[in-house]
Amino acid sequence: MSTLDRLRIDKWLWAARFYKTRGLAADEIQLGRIEINGQVAKASREGKPGDEVAMRREAVTRTVIVRGLSAIRGPAPVAQQLYEETAESLAEREKAAEQRRYAREPALSIEQGRPTKRGRRELEEARR
Repeated sequence: MSTLDRLRIDKWLWAARFYKTRGLAADEIQLGRIEINGQVAKASREGKPGDEVAMRREAVTRTVIVRGLSAIRGPAPVAQQLYEETAESLAEREKAAEQRRYAREPALSIEQGRPTKRGRRELEEARR
């Protein structure tokens, strides 16, 4: 970790390994999916330790507290030291994962198109 006082938020999101490239981080910021301390962020906005960053991804909001700044993208264990996820965020992500686990199989909602192997067998059995 570096001894920086402030760092562009798109660069920090990339260094903390939330996004694979700075461009992807900047795109998410431009779409309004990133908030810093409750305000919609701009890519050029500078973050500092202690800031609360909220990221919306796939209907789940992940909230982290900035603990450190780094201008370089290091290994994952180092990147995880740059932030601390809030307890509410962890609980919300766990709840969303459980809902996905018990959700209905998406393929079952397809009513038209080519039948599955099981569906084909059922059709052939019904014809007999």
